[in-house]
Amino acid sequence: MKNKEIKISPKALNLYFECPLCFWLEKNRGVKRPAPFPYQLNTEVDEVLKSDFDKHRAKGGSHPLLGANNIPAKLFQNQKLLDEWRDNSRGLCYYDEKLKTTLFGVVDDILDFGDGKLAPFDYKSTGKSVVKIYDRFQLQMDVYTYLLEKNGYSTPRKGILAFYVVDKENPFEGKLPFRKEIHIIDTDPSYIQKIFKEAIEFLQKNAPKEHSRECIFGKWIKLMENQKT
Repeated sequence: MKNKEIKISPKALNLYFECPLCFWLEKNRGVKRPAPFPYQLNTEVDEVLKSDFDKHRAKGGSHPLLGANNIPAKLFQNQKLLDEWRDNSRGLCYYDEKLKTTLFGVVDDILDFGDGKLAPFDYKSTGKSVVKIYDRFQLQMDVYTYLLEKNGYSTPRKGILAFYVVDKENPFEGKLPFRKEIHIIDTDPSYIQKIFKEAIEFLQKNAPKEHSRECIFGKWIKLMENQKT
């Protein structure tokens, strides 16, 4: 990792937890896990939602989804800054001078709760009938909260997740029906600096000898090696 600029995202930290060797290989050798099959529908839904929320943002920031769920907030009004935070090449970021490393996140949206308090607002589409808040979602919201605070903003220590769930109970009728669920979770940025530092220090060490026991990619490698013998 020497003399190489490293940027760490919530996805990278999640990879660190899942399999330290996969994380080490990606950041130090550029060897990434095979990309998953692209969920084009999810990408398109995400773009449609951003466009819809941006239209309401331009009209003052109120949105029917927020009102229907009694969320006392408006959409963040600085569209130019939000566009930067949405940009994969920029994002909402914090450069740690001691670690010489950037922690960043690419947000979907931000809610303004008044009195200068901002909270991350993420859209997620799914075909599963029951919504589940996975650990990686919690980590994502905790990192975004940490980054907002590092950039000088106050936060209510909340993360808002808007799930758009394919409604399989209703007929198709020429368009895909969705039902909407809002989940508000408590965020805790207090541990983020610690794991950020741990992950960077880990990259400065020699690679682990093996993949984690649960790593499916490590299992595939072992399977292939066994087939060769």
